[in-house]
Order: sequence, then structure tokens, then C-alpha cells
Amino acid sequence: MDTTKRIPYKQLKSTLEEVLRKTGFSARKAALCAELFAKSSLDGVASHGLNRFPSFLNQVKKGLVNPDAEPVTEFSLPVMERWNGNQGPGMYNAHLAMSRAIDLAAKHGIGCIALKNTNHWMRAGNYGWQAAKSGCIGICFTNTIPNMPAWGGSEPKLGNNPLVLAVPYGSEAIVLDMAMTQYSYGKMSIFERENKELPHPAGFDGRGALTRDPVEVVARQLALPAGLWKGAGLSLMLDLLASGLSQGKASHEISAQREEYGISQFFLCFHVETLGIVREELEGSIARIVEDLKRSAVFEGREVSFPGEKSLERRKENLALGVPVASDIWQQVQGLADNLGGKE
Repeated sequence: MDTTKRIPYKQLKSTLEEVLRKTGFSARKAALCAELFAKSSLDGVASHGLNRFPSFLNQVKKGLVNPDAEPVTEFSLPVMERWNGNQGPGMYNAHLAMSRAIDLAAKHGIGCIALKNTNHWMRAGNYGWQAAKSGCIGICFTNTIPNMPAWGGSEPKLGNNPLVLAVPYGSEAIVLDMAMTQYSYGKMSIFERENKELPHPAGFDGRGALTRDPVEVVARQLALPAGLWKGAGLSLMLDLLASGLSQGKASHEISAQREEYGISQFFLCFHVETLGIVREELEGSIARIVEDLKRSAVFEGREVSFPGEKSLERRKENLALGVPVASDIWQQVQGLADNLGGKE
């Protein structure tokens, strides 16, 4: 039985926006947050798009996300600012922080924002695409609630702490968006919903053996660090940097809350032209690197792609054919749009 359907991107965005307006979001915030959720599903990352929307609304209902909150600047230098997100919507705060980092970089060559007391930013790659579209090389990362063991550990002590690196490339970008776990929990939740195993080991079972069963991994929060001990080490360093530079909470402090909110993030931009780099020369160099990559010999039935390439392909396909959505989640969200009373 097919449990997915396709709907037009504009319909997806407008429906999410309507629900957010009825949940108490201002028109401006509802439009931006809905766009970021919809873009995630458009690019084939439903785990951080439509699929995550109901749990986001639940956090709003519980008071962990404040729709009315605005981030404030607590410290500033010409190339760096430290913000307090005031527990506002994570994707809204992240978009504003990256926008400000872009503005600082356009003026000074480099710009960065350290952000504390914010919330889950949903699809991390959105902010890499945002930076690259503005002519910047972008880097951003976040900490999370502990959901990954230290190497050799048998309990979750580290966050999967997503990291994004983005470089402008033609009219689009090359964007690496990776969690420190082999699979993000959003991806594992999709396999769990479909009652499928992951293609590769995803984490540890209760005996410390590797398993591809998402139910085992999600239940114990023992996801496999990407790169094994290297991923575990990188996760720790990202937590140190995000919490230290923002003067916000570290993963172990988030853990004490028992729910993920009030997290720490960092956004860094290098404006290519302000730094005296000729955009055409940079893109020519990137093109040669990509061409060499694509000439790689491959094993039978396999192919080589650069980070973000598949997202571009899915974006083009889904704009033409409609965005794939899980039928039950879409029905749930449509019901909210029909039944929620407005809060004008």
C-alpha cells in the first residue's frame, strides 16, 4: 500500500503557514518558518521538513518554543556578535543569525554569530544554501541533547551536533550537511515508520553490538558516531565551540532538562568578493575539482556525486511533480489547518 502522495510545493508551504498563523505566529514568522519547513521536504529531507512539523507544534504547545520571542544582541565586535535566542523558533533564529553573519561578512570579509538559548533549527543545510546564495562560504554548527555515545561508551553522552559547510557554485552551491551520527535521527525515524532496516550499521544494541535496526538505536539513543572515534571527537569539539563561543548550554546541561531546548549554535561566513577573491576564478577552480571527482572510477551500479547534488536533483523533480509527503502526516497537518481557531 502506497503511504505517500505528491502535493504542489506552494500548497505545502501555504498549509504550513496557515497552521502557524493559527498557532500564534506573526505573519512574517509564519511565512519564513513555513518556507524553511517546506524547502526541506522539497529537497527530499522530509525528516526535517513536514515529518518534524507536528513535533515542532507540540514544543510550541508545551512552551519550549516561544513564537513571540526575538533574538537580542548581548555582545558585538565588527566581525562577531553574540546573541540570545530567547527560546524562539529555532529555524527563525538560525535564519536571522546567518543573515546577520552574511551582512557582517559583506562589510568586513568575515562575519560570525554565536547564538545561545535557541531551539532546533530543523534542516541544517538550509542555512548553508542561504550563505552560498549570498556569495559567501558558510559554516555553521549546533549542539543537541545527548543522543550518541562517546567512543567506547554505553550511554548517550554526546550530541549528533550537525555541521554544515557550503561553497557557492554557479547559480547554486556545494553543501555538506552532516550530523555526527552515521544516520540522523530524522532519517532513522523514516526507516522506523516504514519498518525497515538501515542499509548500514546505525548504532548499538543493548549488548554493544552494531545493529541496523532503527528501533533498537532510537530507543537507546546509541547512534553510531560517523567515522567511529573521529566522529565522537568532532562532536565533542563542536559542543565545546558552540557552547563556549555563545556562552550557552553544553549538551550535558541540555540533557539535565530532559528535553531539547535552549541549545547553542554558531554561524560563520566568508564573503568571497569582499576578501578579494574573484568569484569567477573561485568557481572555475571548483568546477575543475568537481569535474575530476565526477571522472572517478566507480564500482558496478554506483555513482559519485558532490555534497548537495542529489538535493538539487530532487528539488527540480519535486517542483515539477509535487513534493512527496507521508499521507498520514499530511492528513494530520491539513486537519490542523481546518480545525485550529485563529489567534489574530
